[in-house]
Amino acid sequence: MPSETTGLGYVALAPTRNPFNYDWFEQTNRDVVTPWLTNDQIAQQLNLFTDESQDAYLDSVGLAAKMMIEDYLGLAISAVTYNVYYGVSALSGSPIALDLPENSLQGVTINNVKYYNNDAVPVLTTVSSTAYFYDPTGSKVIVTDLPSTINSQMTSPVIVQYTVNASNLSTYPVIKQAGLMLATHIYNNRSETVSGIINPSVKISLGIDAMLRPYKPLVM
Repeated sequence: MPSETTGLGYVALAPTRNPFNYDWFEQTNRDVVTPWLTNDQIAQQLNLFTDESQDAYLDSVGLAAKMMIEDYLGLAISAVTYNVYYGVSALSGSPIALDLPENSLQGVTINNVKYYNNDAVPVLTTVSSTAYFYDPTGSKVIVTDLPSTINSQMTSPVIVQYTVNASNLSTYPVIKQAGLMLATHIYNNRSETVSGIINPSVKISLGIDAMLRPYKPLVM
């Protein structure tokens, strides 16, 4: 609903996020290099102490644990960038509201808003940063002005690129301890099966789940 009556009278409001108006989205950049847990922390957790012979492997274990925690909680321990694509039908209401597929507690940075124009060979064109802003109360981009030259024949001619900021939850001791427990699980179970028993490596164990679940956002 593009407009509603409020306590201030009849005013134009951006549409709600129900249903979401994006067509699809993709993850375009993710930090798979910067460690979250240090080798010393992991080594202490594993009782390796002064053994440095496995440092390279511990690096990979720590990064895997970080990515699993990020995926499970839907938070960014390191910043993650996405592209979101919108069809012409999403460009309704005044102002135009472009929903983002996230419920970030730490906020996002809108990198750019672009669209394909209606030239014979469509050109991806950048919208001025003064023509839109991020609405943290609705997790959407509010666009106050879009050119009339958007290509109406393309499936998803409007693209928003945004970066999810690193979450401060990643500094919580309980989250880090869950990461260390997960690193222990990965270290001790290096193959799909152990002693003929299927290893539930794709499922977070009860202890880790109990530590992380209170921080998993509820999306309505």
